[in-house]
Amino acid sequence: MLNPKVNGTKISYYFICHRKLWLFDRQLQFESDFNAVEEGKFISETTYPDKHHEIKLSDGAVLDFYDKRHKIVHEVKKSDKMEEAHLWQLKYYLYYLKSSGVTDVTGKLDYPKLKKTLQVELTKDDEQKIQGIFEDMTVIVNQENTPERLNKKFCKTCAYYEFCWA
Repeated sequence: MLNPKVNGTKISYYFICHRKLWLFDRQLQFESDFNAVEEGKFISETTYPDKHHEIKLSDGAVLDFYDKRHKIVHEVKKSDKMEEAHLWQLKYYLYYLKSSGVTDVTGKLDYPKLKKTLQVELTKDDEQKIQGIFEDMTVIVNQENTPERLNKKFCKTCAYYEFCWA
């Protein structure tokens, strides 16, 4: 069952930083003018120039592109540093499509700069884990106070860095 308050970005943030998820859920979105986001969009658009980009789903999720002929959802990323988050974001998209009646879809996680791709399939175990993620996310975003900030290397390159550390 789909959770109407979840989208691919929130799934990714769940794996990266609960504080970022909490802030994003409250419409505090600092990434619109963030260089790393712009670079990621550029990589996606130039890697697959003949594909229709950013297919918007009804939950606000955005697929980088969908190959209808082969039934493959492509998620394009510039770096594999957050690969677990990328993997689950793509699995969420597969879950979303399956829940919406689109069956036999697989995914491909593309890292063009690294010349690396990963084939991704959604298993029954993944579907159960996603349900658990929905429950965890609900607890996180319904907290009264902001979750604790992380002190990780990647924090310095985050769009929320100044908010968390200023």
